[in-house]
Amino acid sequence: MGRELEPCQAIERSIITKFRKTLWRPFVEAVKRYELIQAGDHIAVCISGGKDSMLMAKLMQELHRHSEVPFDLTFLVMDPGYSPANRAKIEENAALLQVPVTIFESDVFAVANSVEESPCYLCARMRRGHLYSKAKELGCNKIALGHHFSDVIETTLIGMFWGAQLQGMMPKLHSTNFPGMELIRPLYCVHEDDIIAWVRYNRLEFLQCACRFTENAALHQGGSKRQEVKELLRALRKESPNIEKSIFTALHAVCLDTFPGYKSGGVEHSFLEDYDEE
Repeated sequence: MGRELEPCQAIERSIITKFRKTLWRPFVEAVKRYELIQAGDHIAVCISGGKDSMLMAKLMQELHRHSEVPFDLTFLVMDPGYSPANRAKIEENAALLQVPVTIFESDVFAVANSVEESPCYLCARMRRGHLYSKAKELGCNKIALGHHFSDVIETTLIGMFWGAQLQGMMPKLHSTNFPGMELIRPLYCVHEDDIIAWVRYNRLEFLQCACRFTENAALHQGGSKRQEVKELLRALRKESPNIEKSIFTALHAVCLDTFPGYKSGGVEHSFLEDYDEE
């Protein structure tokens, strides 16, 4: 009989064995396809405490161990005002998964929850700004966020249904406010259902939503637009199992010649601009 694995070793092994096809390969595919990591990069892997960012941390850790491309990692946790229990849960999971986190505090929750209009938008903007700032201070040139394939699809549909715009979520972005900094999304090709399967298989417990404002809003409004889209996609998959793959592929093959209008670099354009030249 072989020796029994430590909890962290068993979790790591599950990523490259049982979940190799659904987690490890799509992760590596995104890194290569979108050229997310270059030699000499110092990447701040941003951990919120949820399932997505914690898995991302383990995938990045595994890649760092075996990659021929030299790069450095800092596992960065921002405490925007978590309750003591949520802060402790993040620290416990980091210790269990052997992820050496660097934690810093901010007042993001307090500020965002004090405004009436668009607190979630303000919170997201502030969180990203604090992460960029701290990462740059630590010598990083990139931050990695845990947005996954399902986020890409859902965000696209939310923008179309409620934002009156066809807008995707990019696998990487140059920061406009922090010169020399870049945002990357290594889970871009990883499905949320597969992340959930990994969590359940390893009997892990991560933060669901640590924002008290979001929890209260959900109680009064009956859920979020993202949840509505999740339910819609779930219903569509029953008849069309590849519906999400089709949407994802469409985002990579947009035909501007068939659109009456579009934006590029923040400037609006109309098909009429060169219509008579054809």
